[in-house]
Amino acid sequence: MLKAYDDFWAEQVKAYGQADIKGTDLKKYATKEALGRAMGDVLVMKEAGTATKGAPTHETQVTSLALTGKTPEADVRDCLDISGWRTVKKKTGAVQPFPSNQPLRYVTTAKAEKWGNQWMITELTPDGKRTC
Repeated sequence: MLKAYDDFWAEQVKAYGQADIKGTDLKKYATKEALGRAMGDVLVMKEAGTATKGAPTHETQVTSLALTGKTPEADVRDCLDISGWRTVKKKTGAVQPFPSNQPLRYVTTAKAEKWGNQWMITELTPDGKRTC
């Protein structure tokens, strides 16, 4: 399950780095709200002429796992560190500063479901008020 979460993040970083999901496997690892959030972020970035450079780091743990039932489910808690992941203007490469109230390490939670042999990230909820 954690491999699917890591793969989801790798594809999301790729999409944000080019401000486009084309050429990524994001749809292979995300669906529902998580995919919608990523696609919405990419659209905002494209319209603003921005992209990202670098990548976040993670301290991830599975907080619940239910393998019985029709659809196995899991919950993940992640301490997301965005200090090495910067937003830049695509034309100039100028780094856009973080908002003054933006923590660089904060809790993100995720929900996942196992569809066949593949875990899919269905929800991703960043909580900038909960630092870690």
